[in-house]
Amino acid sequence: MTPKEHFAWSSEPIDSDKTEAGFYYFAYGSCMCPVDLKRSLGEKTHHYVVGPATLPGYRLVFYGFSSLRNCGVLDVVADPTAAVEGVLYRLPMRLSEQLDKREIGYRHEIVRVSSGGKSYRGVRTYTVIEKLPRELPPNDWYFNVVMRGAITCGLPEQYCWGLFNHMRQLQQSHWQWERREA
Repeated sequence: MTPKEHFAWSSEPIDSDKTEAGFYYFAYGSCMCPVDLKRSLGEKTHHYVVGPATLPGYRLVFYGFSSLRNCGVLDVVADPTAAVEGVLYRLPMRLSEQLDKREIGYRHEIVRVSSGGKSYRGVRTYTVIEKLPRELPPNDWYFNVVMRGAITCGLPEQYCWGLFNHMRQLQQSHWQWERREA
């Protein structure tokens, strides 16, 4: 991909009046929830949702730690045998800096996703910079906001159940380990 192709996506109009430049953003964690994303970006984000999307060649893991939330947070890592479900947004470029501030501890990664039968390239997502050596469970708040976003934005039911069970298993394993250490 040439630099021109790589950045061409950002000049597409986003609003119905076709005047504001924007970018595609693939969310797979707490940002799947438009209500939670609004908290960071300062404006409603429901109307920026393109729809459920799939990121092929990646796997979902809890390799991040949030000191703000004091828990494990989601990350994506390359895995040619897996795919991650999430939410595709088309955000105005003016929100880019606020999104970067929210995603402290993450870096941009440009990926290709599919949504609604279409392929989108040049899509921004975020990956953890300093990955943990093993998964760390989410706290209940993070667990709930991730599930709320996944369900609200229409991710496949089977994927939602898999996500729920993975987070629950991490929490239960962590609690059992803590009890043994006490």
